[in-house]
Amino acid sequence: MNLLRRPLMKTIFSLLLLTTFLLWQPSLTLAEHDGKIQILLLGDSTTEGSIPRRLKPEGPHLESVMEQLLAAEGDLPPCHVINSSLSGEYIKRLFDSGRYDRDAAKLPGVDYVFIRYGLNDRAKRENFTENFPKDFHDLLARLRKDHPNAVLVPMTVIPFSNEEVSKEINDLVFQVAKEENLEVFDIYPRYAAELKKGFNMLNYRRYPVEKVPEKYQDLVKPFIMGGRVVVMANELDPILGDLPGWYSDRHPNLAGYNVIADETVKYLAPKLRARKSVEKSGK
Repeated sequence: MNLLRRPLMKTIFSLLLLTTFLLWQPSLTLAEHDGKIQILLLGDSTTEGSIPRRLKPEGPHLESVMEQLLAAEGDLPPCHVINSSLSGEYIKRLFDSGRYDRDAAKLPGVDYVFIRYGLNDRAKRENFTENFPKDFHDLLARLRKDHPNAVLVPMTVIPFSNEEVSKEINDLVFQVAKEENLEVFDIYPRYAAELKKGFNMLNYRRYPVEKVPEKYQDLVKPFIMGGRVVVMANELDPILGDLPGWYSDRHPNLAGYNVIADETVKYLAPKLRARKSVEKSGK
């Protein structure tokens, strides 16, 4: 009798474990919308990509590249990436401007939120080391309230500033994540590694037109945008690359955003597979 009951008891125990695991994991609850996993990107200009969008409006840009790379994996559920980022933004401004309520709070079926702030917070938020973590906690609380089924993913900043400044910001991101029991997606190492292949290969050039020597004014006319010479990559480097400050703008060009897209998909794809596997087991 005992021998006959053992397989049955083992099966019941396994089902109880699986049920407990599914109930304990809120991130496994589907919040998808229109049959797609919804991925929200929140951040500043290094996420928005306003200049590449103006230079090459047809793209593809960060969110589209992420969708294409996720689809190229072949075994992942359909995904929709929403880039809700804004140049010059920091967390307090996201709230104070009303943009959070307008653009993020009511999005349907959000499954993942990638959060990348800190550069403008450090430059514009008073008492940065105290208020940035507080603001970050406030944002996470609002996201949990508005998107209770979403997985929240704090991100480090890219190497926009020097290493010391970047570390100051990123250490605070890790601090907040630890206090919130969240995993950090650390984009910094991959981006820094790519810069070793060519320090200026991932940033566009944006340079005041009045600082360009007179003899090159006709040359740069097709590249003038808002009183500046704006070039996606190295097209004018052989001629103007020696001008002081020519490479000073460190915002990503399309290549830079492709690094971000590629590394984000490498981070996310295994998690989507694991989620798919658990959901399949639960059916």
